[in-house]
Amino acid sequence: MIELAHRYGQGYVQSAEIAAVRDVPENYLYQLLITLRKAGLVRSRRGPQGGHMLSRPPNRISLAEVVVALEGPLAPVTCVQDGIVHDCLFADTCVVRDVWQQVTEATRQILEETNFEQLVEREKERQSAAAAAS
Repeated sequence: MIELAHRYGQGYVQSAEIAAVRDVPENYLYQLLITLRKAGLVRSRRGPQGGHMLSRPPNRISLAEVVVALEGPLAPVTCVQDGIVHDCLFADTCVVRDVWQQVTEATRQILEETNFEQLVEREKERQSAAAAAS
């Protein structure tokens, strides 16, 4: 996603290019791209002029959307996941559950406030700093 964000507005990018630049096995990347396409985060086109691109500008795609698409719910334990029937006898009195709810909410907030335009800028800054140091 970061590679596609770097190249946003430049047309479709072939998966072989992404795999080479990001050192990701192409077959694995292909599976990720399918999932991201189904989630509406990436557009794909077949053929010689085909490839993949972000479905929206990088500043309108949050890291939360990508994590949920690829990994599932943000909650680290099922007892705090939305839409799950909680059959724990101690759910109403469990103080550890309260902590997991705080962890989940903090994680959600950070990931929702982080977009791919920000990540591209951070990466460019770190690459520049690394180049200057060497």
